[in-house]
Amino acid sequence: MADDQLADEQEAQETKAKAPPGPQPRKVQREVAGPSFFTIYKKGQGYWTRMGTVICVALIGAFTAYNLYAYIPTFLPETIKGKTPTMIGLGVAVGFAIAYAIIAWRLMNKPTNVDFLIATDSEMKKVNWTSRRELIGSTKVVVIFMFLTALFLFLCDIVFIFIMRLLHVLKFGYFG
Repeated sequence: MADDQLADEQEAQETKAKAPPGPQPRKVQREVAGPSFFTIYKKGQGYWTRMGTVICVALIGAFTAYNLYAYIPTFLPETIKGKTPTMIGLGVAVGFAIAYAIIAWRLMNKPTNVDFLIATDSEMKKVNWTSRRELIGSTKVVVIFMFLTALFLFLCDIVFIFIMRLLHVLKFGYFG
C-alpha cells in the first residue's frame, strides 16, 4: 500500500514538472444538449411519407383557418359594424394557424410518430405493386361486376313491386 502511494506521488511530481509555469486552465466538461424544438428527428428517413403527412396536415390546417376566417364574422353580434368582424375573423384564423403549425410540428417530430412514419415508408417500399395491364384488367372486372349487381337489384325491385301491386299493398309502381 505504501508502494502505491509512493508511485502516485512520483507520478504527480512528474506531471507537475512537465507542465508549463503559470496558472493552468481548468478542463470544463460540457454536457451534450438534447435536441431543440426545431431539430428534425431522424432527418432523411421516411422522406416521402413525411412529405405526404406534411401536405395533408397543411391542407387540413389551411381549410380550417379559411373556414374560421369566413364563418367567425357570422357568429359575432350585429352591433359590430364595418371591417371589424372581418378583422376579428382574420385574427382568429391567423392565431389558429400559428397554434396549429406549432402543434403539428411537435407531433410530426415526436419520436414515436416519426418511427411509425419511417416504418410505414419502409413497408411501402416492400409492396409488390401490380402492373398497369393487371390494374386495367382488375378495374374492368370490378366495373362489369358493379353494373351486373345494379341490374340484378333493379330487376329484383321490379319483381317485388309487381308482387306488392298484386297483393294491393302498393297502388302504383314504376310503370303506372
